[in-house]
Amino acid sequence: MHIVVEQAGTPDGAPVVLTTVTADGEVVARRDVAARDLPDVVRTEAADVRWTWTDTSLVLPPLLAAGVHVARSHDLRLCHRILREALVTASSRLAHRPRDGWDEPAPLAPPARQDALFDAADLGPAVAPLDPVAELRDQLDAVDSAGDRAGRLRLLLAAESAGALAAAEMTYAGLPWRPDVHDALLADLLGPRPPEGFRPARLEALAEVLRRELDDPSLNPDSPVDVLRSLRRAGLPATSTRSWELKQIDHPAVAPLLEYKKLARLWTANGWHWLDSWVRDGRFRPVYVVGGVVTGRWASDGGGALQLPRQVRDAVRPDPGWRFVVADAAQLEPRILAAVSGDEAMAVAGRAADMYEGIVATGAVETRTHAKYGMLGAMYGGTQGVSGQVLPQLRRAFPAAIGLVERAAEVGERGGQVTTWLGRTSPRPDGAGAAPLREGEERERPADAGSEAARARAFGRFTRNFVVQGTAAEWALCWLALLRERLHALRPGAPLVERPHLVFFLHDEVIVHAPAELADDVAHALRECAAEAGRLLFPASPDDVEFALSVAVVDSYADAKD
Repeated sequence: MHIVVEQAGTPDGAPVVLTTVTADGEVVARRDVAARDLPDVVRTEAADVRWTWTDTSLVLPPLLAAGVHVARSHDLRLCHRILREALVTASSRLAHRPRDGWDEPAPLAPPARQDALFDAADLGPAVAPLDPVAELRDQLDAVDSAGDRAGRLRLLLAAESAGALAAAEMTYAGLPWRPDVHDALLADLLGPRPPEGFRPARLEALAEVLRRELDDPSLNPDSPVDVLRSLRRAGLPATSTRSWELKQIDHPAVAPLLEYKKLARLWTANGWHWLDSWVRDGRFRPVYVVGGVVTGRWASDGGGALQLPRQVRDAVRPDPGWRFVVADAAQLEPRILAAVSGDEAMAVAGRAADMYEGIVATGAVETRTHAKYGMLGAMYGGTQGVSGQVLPQLRRAFPAAIGLVERAAEVGERGGQVTTWLGRTSPRPDGAGAAPLREGEERERPADAGSEAARARAFGRFTRNFVVQGTAAEWALCWLALLRERLHALRPGAPLVERPHLVFFLHDEVIVHAPAELADDVAHALRECAAEAGRLLFPASPDDVEFALSVAVVDSYADAKD
């Protein structure tokens, strides 16, 4: 049963309309409630209700502030994007509708006031005229049109919507952050905080070394053009300032240049300006963009949430009396490939805690390095070096798995589209229908590849990986969805920030902020939910592949990583 949340009438005090809709799209009840009463209504409604709204990022923050936990939701805009482009819903009326406001990017800023939760001014001009009940009916019809794939598609929509709940909760709760520790880390690496407009002392010292070694007193090391010109003037065979290329050059300037590049990146991406801009009241609150990457992976809008460098991770520390429980899925994408392809030999390898060692144990390759780079090459289309050398061995050992990604590559090279296990569909080669690029986006750009044949091969590499990376993102969403409810059950009824709660998520890694006495329970829940996510996605063979986790209970994020 869905309860659709919408605004009626004009802004400023207009009631919120709650429309009850069955799974068949039939409207069975409508009622008005005051916006200020919505948290109480949500709190007391039946647990199996699926709250349905236009944008979770707008609706959920005031509910969280009122201490309300939403167990199930349906985010209409996120689900619309999936259904609009899915191959399995291509015959639906939603797929054939002219583009409209539902195709516009979601607004990112949550409303400032609870009583203005559904003001048209907050939702923006593209959102105000939309009819969420009509949209829900079209979405239900689209799912039904998928036939025997409808069940998987329903799971994808539920997981995507649960991801939106988790993202809004993580932004609301924030990642605990110690500004004093961050400042000390920066001072140790860069020197004391410099005046505005000046480089830190360590960078300035390295700049002087570079000017001396390259005999270029006016060199600006922050300008790649200047650096490349100076390197060439010194007679060095540099074609770019990329680190991998610089490491091939034997010259006294190379080491300080590489050090300068590393520290300058820290200063600009996570230096004092970042600290002043993004950390408030001991919390870093990034804005996650659910499904911001075309494969279904998340992106972020500002703050670099998907790129927290090792140099500052020691500043990420739990509150007194609390601990971090950090979990990382081991070799997730190869395990997903084994499950999706049904390759029994690879499934055997996937039962090992280290799947690459499991691949070696099958006799497919001789070393863990061969297994790792061979599998990465198979999934990402690498044909050089170790990847190319061992691919024939992997093809013989795991024909179903390697055959699946190679067929996906062939579809892409012909200009076709592929789908994930649950039904998310890759964009067309011309990019039509693709989600907008966000911070953290890693979308390949085949149009940059040159010849038509090169562009086809590039898109084939994209579709080759899409089926694996996209399904891995679906597993991670199911993991998050299951974990949210398990964490809530550890202290039911408590507000979000007073019970164990998610504070960070990156592809296959999570951080849970937990009271110290519940940390072991959280670690157990993380492992159980990972296994359950595998069974949820692949019910026909629930024990074939194990989704192994590394779990650490720590007092600093830096301690969770090797």
